[in-house]
Amino acid sequence: MSYFMKGVKCCSPVNQMQNVTGALFKARTLKNILGINEQRLKISRTLSQLSSEKANSYTYVIVGAGSAGCVLANRLTEDPQSTVLLLEAGPKDTLLGSKRLLWKIHMPAALTYNLCDEKYNWYYHTTSQKHMDNRIMYWPRGRVWGGSSSLNAMVYIRGHAEDYNRWSREGATGWDYEHCLPYFKKAQTHELGPDQYRGGNGPLYVSRGKTNHPLHHAFLEATQQAGYPFTEDMNGYQQEGFGWMDMTIHRGQRWSTASAYLRPALSRPNLSVAEKTLVTKILFEGTKSIGVEYVKNGQREKAFASKEVILSGGAINSPQLLMLSGIGNADDLKKLGIPVVCHLPGVGQNLQDHLEVYVQQKCTKPITLYNAQKPVNMMRIGLEWLWKFTGEGATAHLESGGFIRSEPGVPHPDIQFHFLPSQVIDHGRVASTMEAYQVHVGTMRSTSVGWLKLKSTDPNDHPIIEPNYMSTERDIWEFRQCVKLTREIFAQKAFEEFRGPEIQPGNHVQSDKEIDAFVRQKADSAYHPSCTCKMGRLSDSTAVVDPQTKVIGVENLRVVDASIMPSVVSGNLNAPTIMIAEKAADIIKGLPSLQEKNVPVYKPKTLETQR
Repeated sequence: MSYFMKGVKCCSPVNQMQNVTGALFKARTLKNILGINEQRLKISRTLSQLSSEKANSYTYVIVGAGSAGCVLANRLTEDPQSTVLLLEAGPKDTLLGSKRLLWKIHMPAALTYNLCDEKYNWYYHTTSQKHMDNRIMYWPRGRVWGGSSSLNAMVYIRGHAEDYNRWSREGATGWDYEHCLPYFKKAQTHELGPDQYRGGNGPLYVSRGKTNHPLHHAFLEATQQAGYPFTEDMNGYQQEGFGWMDMTIHRGQRWSTASAYLRPALSRPNLSVAEKTLVTKILFEGTKSIGVEYVKNGQREKAFASKEVILSGGAINSPQLLMLSGIGNADDLKKLGIPVVCHLPGVGQNLQDHLEVYVQQKCTKPITLYNAQKPVNMMRIGLEWLWKFTGEGATAHLESGGFIRSEPGVPHPDIQFHFLPSQVIDHGRVASTMEAYQVHVGTMRSTSVGWLKLKSTDPNDHPIIEPNYMSTERDIWEFRQCVKLTREIFAQKAFEEFRGPEIQPGNHVQSDKEIDAFVRQKADSAYHPSCTCKMGRLSDSTAVVDPQTKVIGVENLRVVDASIMPSVVSGNLNAPTIMIAEKAADIIKGLPSLQEKNVPVYKPKTLETQR
């Protein structure tokens, strides 16, 4: 302290002034330098952020590499100027690039493995169903490249022409049969060749069964003995009747949308694909969608879309993601503390599905698939498939089936049959116990409608799924008819040499009351959830997307999958979902819709009889 005072004393006024001025100059210079550095740091951070966003920015971001997402990824990258990021929550459908190593997916006969494996499956369950003895129903959905087309039974059914004409009347303008048929054809290469209904140059290969199994022949003969017509092509001129079913099997392998659409596009430099990537939120600037947030390897990341974000997660995941992102019923979102981007009360509503029951008959001859399911035979079948993609492993065995009307006055078929020369118990999770054959039979246009809602704000939590099965008298009556009409077919002469006792429902089940009880106890989902983001007119308060597949009330956001169906079609959903994506791809590209006018469709000569 004393030294300091001495120093000050010996300083002249001029020196003091110079020192103060120098100090001020240094301070200002330092402040300027620090300010410049801080500004540079901010600019650097902004540029880094912009660079990161640019590196993670695409023309389109597609959520879900399933039946629709794979189609879109292929079609949208046909334009080399468009870049696409495809995000899938599940893994690839190959192991070390090999289909053989993932035979559980690609061997058609192994399909029940996937239905029971959480690795490739969302493994959903419904709420307790009060009209079905309070049963909780199991809903497998694909969580893998190809989505549910990598898990399903490979049945290729388009539905009836009138389903699409009904869509148009329900507000999906431009989605009538004459505007949808060309996209079914565009997608398809049928092994029987192209015609007025079949495609011949598409990526989706469709084939017929090759087993020539005597029980399939007996079934088709029995249906004709019962008075039903044989149809050459239930996806063509005439759905009504029974015949050989089309399957998405090519050269003995499952032909999913991952095989048909995604793999051929992977070499394109403008397509990026990320698997094991869970999208948690759509990002918005106001009501404009700008990208998505996702989690991969435990890290939270963002991807940006310069044109559009497209949801193709399916009838459960797409409405779930919309609600998690603030699009849905405002009251429900507020209860969970989710900021509302757009009040769209139709999100998650209008849930529709197909139920089915198994009517099973014991077989008196050892010709069913029972012996094929014994370990030694399974090894033999598996080795043949691994070696040559042939044999009993090269088919899903659902090779015959059909469609009928439940009663006079019904304009087109409302009951569907799949015949199987085997016994299935609990979705295939329990091994067959005897030589038996069965039909899967169910109604096509149920009047029971359900909903789904968020359980929480955690994207990993499955939503609450309420299908509201069998809640109408019409549905109960139709299922009675399913059982009665199936029994009538099984009682025909064609089955005499094979027919043993009825296993299910069993001869003790005869009255309407007993049949109703059997249906409540044994009916299960046919795995066709749909309609939860329904397409409709802007004036329809329950619509979620418009006929251009754009989400109503926001910008740069679409939904393209089975959730946008206004109502469920009369048949399996995979082929219609692929068609939806093919048609949507042209809409997104700004191309005029394909159209085929005046294509003839079968109508019964009279509606006064049931057959």
